[in-house]
Amino acid sequence: MNCPKCSGDLETVSYKDIEFERCDLCQGLWFDLLEKEDLLKIEGAESIDIGDEQVGKQYQEIRSIDCPKCHQRMVPMIDKDQFHIKYEACQNCYGTFFDAGEFRDLKEST
Repeated sequence: MNCPKCSGDLETVSYKDIEFERCDLCQGLWFDLLEKEDLLKIEGAESIDIGDEQVGKQYQEIRSIDCPKCHQRMVPMIDKDQFHIKYEACQNCYGTFFDAGEFRDLKEST
């Protein structure tokens, strides 16, 4: 799969037996259904978000993207508790994409 933001390769990564994808260029994170929720429950999971927060902020401005899995238009979302966290969700396969630094920020509940 290719990254919906920069077209880099989404490489499969595993953390505590949960597999997800990370872009090899912009370091954005792709989560299939419930992977994000499972990782949010695991202490230390913020370490999977290795990307530069400043790069993530640049890509955060790109909100009109297609799902890398099913190629449907994704919906721009805002976290219900932390309004500064913006990500994209697919209404078809329920995957989510987080720019570099967003998952780490979500996990830390700032």
